[in-house]
Amino acid sequence: MTSERYTHGHHESVLKSHTWRTIANSAAYLEPHLQPGLSLLDIGCGPGTITAEFAERLAPAAVIGLDAAPAAIEKASAFTADNLSFIVGDAYALPFDDNSFDLVHAHQTLQHLGDPVAALVEMKRVAKPGGFIAVRDVDYAGIITYPELPGLHAWADLYDAVHRSNGGEPNAGRRMKSWAQQAGLTDLTVTASIWNFSTEIDREWWGSMWEARVLESAFAEDALSKSLATPAVLQQISSAWRAWADSPEGWLAMPHGELLARV
Repeated sequence: MTSERYTHGHHESVLKSHTWRTIANSAAYLEPHLQPGLSLLDIGCGPGTITAEFAERLAPAAVIGLDAAPAAIEKASAFTADNLSFIVGDAYALPFDDNSFDLVHAHQTLQHLGDPVAALVEMKRVAKPGGFIAVRDVDYAGIITYPELPGLHAWADLYDAVHRSNGGEPNAGRRMKSWAQQAGLTDLTVTASIWNFSTEIDREWWGSMWEARVLESAFAEDALSKSLATPAVLQQISSAWRAWADSPEGWLAMPHGELLARV
């Protein structure tokens, strides 16, 4: 996680979206395996909302959130519990002994790594025999939006270009099974789920977040500095997200690949 640039950065518009994430909307596929007393490592934990919920479910066992970004860990450290801690670390070189955790989890993390297979191998190393690796990532090429606004088509193309320029894979969801097989994982359950934004409240939340993000975050900085977009194009995209959020017809589906691997 230290050798690639995180496409979204840690602007407030980004962290705001990450704090929306919960077990229910982002790790439901793992819920049947969340039993009190199981230790868990959460890689790429961001601001820690899912990690903190894991700590509640798994107490008294240790739950550790790890992220490459000090800003994210600083935000996450606002969550406190006797069995919860957060550290800055590298997904390619986890600072733990072999066979340390019952569960190793990563949400929206592999897509940002230049070598997701190496990260999965490292996750496998720190997982206990009989434990689980659980990863979930979006597949941006599969996103469906309506109305079909030109500005949102421009956003999709630009997002793909910016993400790839930072060394990541924006269509990670469809690659979960392949990456796991390359990492030597064999006992696999591979599923899919979606985020859907349709109600007025959901549209305003998602649309306003991207309305700001395309103008103010690391995404915008990269688009401009790498000559992938002009200020006018970014403004067009921002306005399109506002139009989508305001439209009573607005609807978005965001597919994710999910992998549960028994070690």
